[in-house]
Amino acid sequence: MSAKTALIVGASRTLGLGLATEYAHRGWDVIGTVRGSDRTGLHDVAEASGGRVTIESLDMTQPEQITALRERLAERTLDLLFVNAGITRGDIPIGDVPEEMFVEVMVTNALSPMRVVESFRSLVAPTGTIGVMSSRQGSLSLNTRGGQDVYRASKSALNQLMRSYAARYAEAAHALLLMCPGHVRTELGGPDAPLTIDQSIRVADTIDRHSGEPGLKYLNYQDQTVPW
Repeated sequence: MSAKTALIVGASRTLGLGLATEYAHRGWDVIGTVRGSDRTGLHDVAEASGGRVTIESLDMTQPEQITALRERLAERTLDLLFVNAGITRGDIPIGDVPEEMFVEVMVTNALSPMRVVESFRSLVAPTGTIGVMSSRQGSLSLNTRGGQDVYRASKSALNQLMRSYAARYAEAAHALLLMCPGHVRTELGGPDAPLTIDQSIRVADTIDRHSGEPGLKYLNYQDQTVPW
């Protein structure tokens, strides 16, 4: 029986790297994407994987690169497509946010992941899984403290776009997951965050648990439903 295949977009470091490493450990064939040509942690994982992990170059904010990668992988079948993306440009009140910064965060965190999903959906097995990395901060009802205005807005936009996607392809059997990794010690989460990457990568258990369940779910790394 051949191994399952996962495409992890944004796998050069932190959560994306942890997810790619975890699926390789579980016996999957993993295609991980990195931006540019610099060496990353994923290169170390690939070298130690015996061919189980391969690396592709992709800056998903560049549509032509998404198209080129889709063409390179045209003959592959994916059991899991997971898009990991998230930038923040500081905790700035929305009235003070420069337009260029607003556009950059929205394009990176919301538009680009959905372009990847739309481009690669036909490569995902009929009962495969499509997931994107969302955030608890994308929840409207849980926003009781404010702050991180543009980041929150970008993740809320991502959630809304995935709901539109789920409605548009309601007849498809794909499991669709918006995943919240928790507050993790990464460059984005900060050094005082309560979770390590190893703890957060329990998202893989949640992803696998919902394999084969059609429709969209908004879940955290502990497999708890996050309110919209």
